[in-house]
Amino acid sequence: MQMIGGMDLTTMSLALSAILFSIGVVGVIVRRNAIILFLCIELMLNAVNLAFVAFSRTAGVDGQIFVFFVMTVAAAEAAVGLALVIAIFRHVESVDMKNFNLLRW
Repeated sequence: MQMIGGMDLTTMSLALSAILFSIGVVGVIVRRNAIILFLCIELMLNAVNLAFVAFSRTAGVDGQIFVFFVMTVAAAEAAVGLALVIAIFRHVESVDMKNFNLLRW
């Protein structure tokens, strides 16, 4: 077990993952810009990837396999999400989330 500053590497990775995920959650709750919202969602997905890799050191390779699935979902989310943002920006000329009532019933 590799120790750095009195903590093992898995604990430090999970702590960093929790911090990154918390920053992403705060960004999703606080910010109104759609592009910043997508960046915060990507930050949360990367925090989950870091947790999967940290757990794969102790549990096996399964965590690293899940990382590939999460990366695939994140890439699809970014492509579809940014396409929607661009389409709405062309119509409304704003990326502020309070102006996104275009997709409501």
